Amino acid sequence: MASNATVGQKCPSPMKATSNGLFQGDNPLDFALPLAILQICLVVVLTRGLAFLLRPLRQPRVIAEIIGGILLGPSVLGRSKSYLQAVFPPKSLTVLDTLANIGLIFFLFLAGLEIDPKALRRTGKTALGIALAGIGLPFALGIGSSFLLRATISKGVNASAFLVFMGVALSITAFPVLARILAELKLLTTDIGRMAMSAAAVNDVAAWVLLALAVALSGSNSSPIVSLWVLLSGCAFVICLSLIVPPIFKWMAHRCHEGEPVEEVYICATLAVVLAAGLATDAIGIHAMFGAFVVGVLFPKEGPFAGALVEKVEDLVSGLFLPLYFVSSGLKTNVATIQGLQSWGLLALVIFTACFGKIVGTVVVSLSFKVPVREALALGFLMNTKGLVELIVLNIGKDRKVLNDQTFAIMVLMALFTTFITTPVVMAVYKPSRGRKEDYKHRSIERKNPDTQLRILACFHSARNIPSMINLLEASRGVAKREGLSVYALHLMELSERSSAILMVHKARKNGLPFWNKGRRSDSDHVVVAFEAFQQLSQVSVRPMTSISSMADMHEDICTTAESKKAAIIILPFHKHQRMDGSLETTRTDFRWVNKRVLEHAPCSVGIFIDRGLGGTTHVSARNVSYSITVLFFGGHDDREALAYGTRMAEHPGISLNVIHFVVEPETIGEISAIDMQENSGLNSMSLDEECLSEFKQKILKDNSVKYEERAVRNATETIAAIHGIGRCNLFLVGRMPDGELALALKRRSECPELGPVGSLLITPDFSTTASVLVIQQYHGSLSVNLASDMEEESPEKESESS
Repeated sequence: MASNATVGQKCPSPMKATSNGLFQGDNPLDFALPLAILQICLVVVLTRGLAFLLRPLRQPRVIAEIIGGILLGPSVLGRSKSYLQAVFPPKSLTVLDTLANIGLIFFLFLAGLEIDPKALRRTGKTALGIALAGIGLPFALGIGSSFLLRATISKGVNASAFLVFMGVALSITAFPVLARILAELKLLTTDIGRMAMSAAAVNDVAAWVLLALAVALSGSNSSPIVSLWVLLSGCAFVICLSLIVPPIFKWMAHRCHEGEPVEEVYICATLAVVLAAGLATDAIGIHAMFGAFVVGVLFPKEGPFAGALVEKVEDLVSGLFLPLYFVSSGLKTNVATIQGLQSWGLLALVIFTACFGKIVGTVVVSLSFKVPVREALALGFLMNTKGLVELIVLNIGKDRKVLNDQTFAIMVLMALFTTFITTPVVMAVYKPSRGRKEDYKHRSIERKNPDTQLRILACFHSARNIPSMINLLEASRGVAKREGLSVYALHLMELSERSSAILMVHKARKNGLPFWNKGRRSDSDHVVVAFEAFQQLSQVSVRPMTSISSMADMHEDICTTAESKKAAIIILPFHKHQRMDGSLETTRTDFRWVNKRVLEHAPCSVGIFIDRGLGGTTHVSARNVSYSITVLFFGGHDDREALAYGTRMAEHPGISLNVIHFVVEPETIGEISAIDMQENSGLNSMSLDEECLSEFKQKILKDNSVKYEERAVRNATETIAAIHGIGRCNLFLVGRMPDGELALALKRRSECPELGPVGSLLITPDFSTTASVLVIQQYHGSLSVNLASDMEEESPEKESESS
């Protein structure tokens, strides 16, 4: 880092830690702590802003962090000497580098946690062949290109070290970045994803060994004996650590029990071991990060200990300290040094060599193992992913004077380009099969034989949704003579760049099929216990699952799961929750768009559940259930579905059902307003409604818990007044898009298109009710009408948020 100072300049005086403040005449930026705080804040704001801008391109955050580092360095903002002197003065760079390397040490520990040695031993021939080809050919091409670089822009550098550094730089695959790209593209648990991860893990380990060799060769002492000692000491260190550390960590892991907090002493001891291992490798003459990485690889992956440790460390390290490493790299990267046709030609050559070696080597070996052409191409580009590991190699080379400014800048741009193209190219060449469309009969609750099994996919975002959702499922049980109720409880979680999210996705059994993984989240055990208790008390088949995906793709997981599980209805939580004063408050707007996309693409019926505390905040046992449920019937397929669901609920001994059929008074038919009746489904819908109501009336003749009422109204105002006048009610069941003149008149008052006119009316602030609402859309083989256009009018951010 001292290279930023001009030659011959007097060494800057060391900075004091803290200032006395502006009022005492001190400039805070002349002191180490306030300046470091400013640097961290600037880095975090810039990198997070760039990550937000690059999100539509589905780029990993490492791209934003590399670009942010280059922007803050001499390539862009650093052209202003006053800025560089004020924000990144030479005397502050030691502190910045120290913080960056502490972040790097702990990040490499987390990266090591993602590599499972047992999985490496089980690596198949295909993955091993791809890994060897992905290392061998690029390494050879890197050595070849190094001769050309040494003859032009890298004269006078250590020849052997330069050869190895170039070979390693071109042959590396960034395992952590690849995991995030695969998870984002929903490929992590496909055959191609598993193959890529296995090959990348082998590649990663081989790259670290080669890098250790390069570091040993690049020492200031030119004697080969010293390099050999460094290498042998590094091997001895790994062997000793492999014998000593795993038993200690396993002992700690056995003392950490599922569902109990991990003791602080174990966390502190582990972090101290990571730092001690870093000190040992630094003393040997290899970078301190090697020790941390080895500890991460040796750390036991089973049990709650690893998950708790990751949760404690990852946010602080990945969010604050690690971006400083990219700035540290950016301050060494001056794109302006790439001048003239020769330099730009060398940049093109290095990029071509890196891509050609990785892609061609991987594709050829994949095809020889009978991998399909598209999958082989996708594997080639995936294995070409660079990122942080590449920057580590380059920074060590720069610090060891193996790479000069121009070569360093060329290699950084190569790493940026190869990682940037990975996602768009893989998306273009490879579309993963989501499995064949399941052909199943019961895609709705309304059916000819009501005694068949009902399958429900119940989705929830957080533990807050669970009690009411379980009470709703309890009400849906029906009677014992039926085939019963089968519930799939799907926990919707957003995929982040956190290591814990990637570790969770690794546990998935099958692509597109969400999974359940105990003990990874603080509220996971509560979720498991709640659904297990419900299953035991109600004899309902319940399978809890977790879906981890980006908000743009979450609807795909929901729809694919409903398809594979042959669900009749998907129940989604509304994007607003009830506050203490009874009003509804938006939880996250993103979930509204998830609901909208599910309504458009669902392979079965869909219900949106507006929770106002159905049954309170706890699971109500079957014998204590006492609910009054009201179905508001106007007509149409959605209303018939709501009536079918209400009829099933009415079989529960603790539930009373009230069906209100709104009809237009005969003398006012056609006088409500000028409405285009072409939007209705016409006489056919009316006849189906009459048939449905006739069957319903026959069923309830001997059932005292069910009441049917026809309410004649003249206009929308009377309809609203009639709904306001409904007495005790715990749950409203309404169709999303009811038919008829009255429903169309109410539509003008609609505020939430996804809820339809009646659902929107029931959640308005002036409608004082404590009843929950379930808005139902029946599956009828076609997409919902006008929902996309209605919501597009409401949201100017539609383009950026939609998939």
